Amino acid sequence: MSGQPRTPSAEVVLCPGGPALVRSDVLAVDVIVSDDQPAVKRPVVAFCRCGRTGREPWCDGTHKLARGSSSKKLPTRKDER
Repeated sequence: MSGQPRTPSAEVVLCPGGPALVRSDVLAVDVIVSDDQPAVKRPVVAFCRCGRTGREPWCDGTHKLARGSSSKKLPTRKDER
């Protein structure tokens, strides 16, 4: 051991039409939403890129509702503000 701190690594994969998956040596920690919902630590996280998630910044799969329905425009969370 050299005594040098190890530099964490990360890999980002942009899923076509979906989230950005981040795999890292460093665990992402979700905030505690309520007392009955504990914090979650994950080695792989999915960040929303469509703006439709109900759990910002995390992907909740809502982007799947828009697939194949180009005639329907789902509102984004930004449209609601």
